[in-house]
Amino acid sequence: MPTHTFPRELRLLTPEHFKRVFAEPVRAASPQLTLLAVPNSLTHPRLGLAVPKKALKRAVWRNRLKRVVRESFRLKQHQLPAIDIVVIAKGGVREMDNEELFKLLEKLWRTLSRRCNG
Repeated sequence: MPTHTFPRELRLLTPEHFKRVFAEPVRAASPQLTLLAVPNSLTHPRLGLAVPKKALKRAVWRNRLKRVVRESFRLKQHQLPAIDIVVIAKGGVREMDNEELFKLLEKLWRTLSRRCNG
């Protein structure tokens, strides 16, 4: 049975990791979030978050979004291909509740999986 954890190996940690994703990404977007992805040479996906103050002014709003995205990724990681993903927040995300955010992320994970596999 797969474990549903979010260890250090599943995170984009260095600026080089982020630059590689921003260089030539596969994109899945909505008015609230943009997901960028590139294939990696590992056996698992990795996640990076870009939540600008311009989109979410208060730290509590940014932290809530990061918690929800991490939790969604943690639960979906075994269904995703070996890709590096950066999630970028946009302004409208603050009005969404957690359930709506989970549904949106679910849809965007599926879109990314299709585009990176096919």
